[in-house]
Formats: sequence, C-alpha cells, structure tokens
Amino acid sequence: MPVPASSPLSGAAYLLSGFSLIVRKGVRRWVILPLLINILLFGALIAYSFNLMRSWIAHFNSWLPGWLSWLEWLLWPLFVLSLALILFFSFSLVAGFIAAPFNGPLAAAVERHLTGIEPPGDGSSGWVGLVLVPLGEELRKLWYNLWRLIPLLLLFLVPGVQLLAPILLFLFSAWLLALQYLDYPMSNHGLRFDEMRAYLRQRRWLSLGFGAATLGMTLIPGLNLLVMPVAVAGATQLWVKEFKPLHDA
Repeated sequence: MPVPASSPLSGAAYLLSGFSLIVRKGVRRWVILPLLINILLFGALIAYSFNLMRSWIAHFNSWLPGWLSWLEWLLWPLFVLSLALILFFSFSLVAGFIAAPFNGPLAAAVERHLTGIEPPGDGSSGWVGLVLVPLGEELRKLWYNLWRLIPLLLLFLVPGVQLLAPILLFLFSAWLLALQYLDYPMSNHGLRFDEMRAYLRQRRWLSLGFGAATLGMTLIPGLNLLVMPVAVAGATQLWVKEFKPLHDA
C-alpha cells in the first residue's frame, strides 16, 4: 500500500535519503566540518548528561514521597525520556548555531546535485552572507524556540499534566528540528524565518515526520554523529521535491 505523499512516513523517508546524498561527488567535502562539530559536541554532551543524570536521579528519589512509590515505574521512563529530549534538543540548538555557516554551503551542494542548478543565495556576499546572516537567523530561531519551550517545560510541574508533557515536548521538538534543518536550503533561496514557518504549516504532517525521524536519529548512539549532515541533505531534498514547487508557483 503506497504511503501518502504528505504523511509523516514520507517525511521520515526524506531524512533517510540524506545518507546516500552526503556521499555524492561534490557534496562530500561539505560534510567534514558539520561532522567534526557533531562529534566534538556529542562527546561533551554525553559526558555532561551522564553526570547530570546521576545527580537528578538521586534528587528525584529523595523528593518522591513514600506513598507515591508505586508511581515510580510509570514516572521513571517519562522522566528519562524528557531529560534526554531536553539535553539533545539543547545540543541541536547549540550545534545548529555553531555549524550554520557550514550547513548553508552543504545544502547548496546537495541542491546542485539534485537539480543541476545553483541556488540563488540570500542576496548577501562576503562575510555578511557567509557568517553574519546565518548567525542572525540562528539567534532569531533561538528566541522563537525559548519563548515556546520554557512554558512547555513548566507543564512538567503541573500535576496530571505531567503525563502529557513528554508527548507535547516530543512534538514540539520534532517541529523545531524540521524548522532548523529546512532553514538551510530555504535560506539559500532568500526565505526568512516567518516565511519558512508558513511553508511548513502547509505540509505540517510531512514536516513533523521529518523532524520526528531526525529527533529519533539524534537519540541513537553512533548514528547521532551523522545526524547534522544527513538531516541537512534530507531537508534539501524535501525542499526540492515538496516546498520549492510551492515557492515557484
């Protein structure tokens, strides 16, 4: 049975396409720097999260009243999942900010491979186009993310709602990862953050599927080292096949 073109599974398939794209001639050389950034940051994150997890576990055990000990089997998986989402989501923000000047050229190289046409760029040149514009967009995304992430994290303090908070956090993280990685090919065509969000809303489930698959890959040891270049390449194919026709219409 064919998968609907706008389904979450189709979005996940675009992420998988990134594995084959990053080894193509003309694309490979742009993968090295994002890959090195991923390796260095993930090494630091794993060491930090291990120590943080131990301290949070001890604090959680001391905080849980004895009469609620029967809830431990339910709360622990949610607690661990939520902590993992928060840590790896934070990593994605930091890694995206540092690698922004390198991921734009990677997206451009993938689009050249797919279409044979050079992306027009964002209209800037020199250091402004290479560094300042991408970093400015990353700061704008960071502001957008924090204003929505902080209230969501506060839901973990509300009794009853705590059980729904991890699900909402997962969906929100998937949406933000889709925005983050589709930003690179879209920025190469001069689109800004508000315009990107409008396009993604037109293919909401497709975008969420791509973001959810990216988040899942981020949580898998070993594969998470490749997530940045693979997601940039997959997002570029998603742009070329799904969003660029909307932009050109």
